[in-house]
Amino acid sequence: MDDMGRSARRAATSLAMTDDAQRNAVLKASAAAIREATGVIIEANSRDMAAAKSRGLGAALLDRLMLDAERVEAMAGGIESIVSLRDPLGRVLEEIQRPNGLRIQRVSVPLGVIGIIYESRPNVTADAAALCVKSGNAVILRGGSESFHSSQAIYECMRQGLGKAGVDANAIQMVPTTDRAAVGYLLSSMAEWVDVVVPRGGKNLIQRVQDEARVPVIGHLEGICHVYLHKDADAVMARDIVLNAKMRRTGICGAAETLLVDRDAAERLLPDIIAALHEVGCEVRGDKTVVSLVAGTKLASEADWSTEYLDAILSVRVVDDIDKAIAHIGTYGSGHTESIVTNNPVAAEQFLREVDSAIVLQNASTQFADGGEFGMGAEIGIATGRIHARGPVGADQLTSYKYVVRGSGQVRP
Repeated sequence: MDDMGRSARRAATSLAMTDDAQRNAVLKASAAAIREATGVIIEANSRDMAAAKSRGLGAALLDRLMLDAERVEAMAGGIESIVSLRDPLGRVLEEIQRPNGLRIQRVSVPLGVIGIIYESRPNVTADAAALCVKSGNAVILRGGSESFHSSQAIYECMRQGLGKAGVDANAIQMVPTTDRAAVGYLLSSMAEWVDVVVPRGGKNLIQRVQDEARVPVIGHLEGICHVYLHKDADAVMARDIVLNAKMRRTGICGAAETLLVDRDAAERLLPDIIAALHEVGCEVRGDKTVVSLVAGTKLASEADWSTEYLDAILSVRVVDDIDKAIAHIGTYGSGHTESIVTNNPVAAEQFLREVDSAIVLQNASTQFADGGEFGMGAEIGIATGRIHARGPVGADQLTSYKYVVRGSGQVRP
């Protein structure tokens, strides 16, 4: 692990000196290598899937793990979309002209060496490595044991891209073991070489990273996302957004876990929406009002309001008004993503202003909480903290800055 850290630091220094064209050449060659290795990647994934099924992993985790030709192509396409992004390095973020003639510029630079620890989703190997290369950062990847073979196959393709573009191959490294001790060492004993850690996975992983890391962490603990149906919501729009927010992919952090509905609109909106949810196999757990209003719903417990299901389960609560909806989100939410459905612009602006989450939406599904959908090409994750990065973490969010000061002989009196 120490050797990986030293190598990453050297590679980060040289990668920071490359221009955007050379870094893009790495990404283009990596995307081509992934396409050429589609069969190899799928075969490696089949080994991971077989092992995961034998261990009894749930449907949501299996969906995150599974790769087919379409998903492999999406990985390659995602890397190519990062190529088209503007160069995140060397941008003048601010310029100040001082009365004494000094010209001060704040200029974007790489973070340095990033450690990325993730579970289940092997496509994170490609997304994370590509974003780090684009932003001039070396990266040490540590994928989950359940995706070990898939991630290794993708990693080899990324390394090919570095070699073909003439960039230090140690700019992308992967921890070659599933031993959990390697994670602990990366978090606690590599601060000399690793500048920041980004976890991507379940609550237990992210909690461990936040507890043990001796370097800054960019990440989120949970995605307890809400959809709030205001009394002025359109019924068809409300149904479509709720169905998409919950059921498009239940296992992602942007999936809605709780539906809030104004009391004045509950009878108008809920029967049709819950019927549609039941029809596609979603279990609904509601408060007493919901249970009395719609047959087939189960009574929610207090724990349901703070549960990230990552499954086809939705908790539903009737609230008195928008203030009560915002209060519920403030009490039970995780600061990830919340959506209001309404045709009332005053209510919409209140919700967007007062809800303190990384992403707030009006009349749109919470499943748009995604770097690709935000035009970032891809993302490493959604950050819910307030320091450095918040929301989707793309190439721009993997940079810091330095101050460049130009003078003409000034001395300070």
